[in-house]
Amino acid sequence: MKGVNYLTDEKGNKTAVVISLKNYEEELVDFLHGLEAKSRLEEPSVAFGKAVNKILKTKSPRGKLSGKNKKIS
Repeated sequence: MKGVNYLTDEKGNKTAVVISLKNYEEELVDFLHGLEAKSRLEEPSVAFGKAVNKILKTKSPRGKLSGKNKKIS
């Protein structure tokens, strides 16, 4: 496969892969985003509507967030 090289140990076992960013940058970014999403599956989440309501409640009349309640929980 063009742009993909394997590193092997002394026994010939593949131990790592070197992938050309020139050839596969978009695919690698997608892959890494997937890994990040998977690693966060167990994190607590907030329903979208609840998060929006909390953000709207903390907005000042001029449209900026107030200094309090910046953490969504």
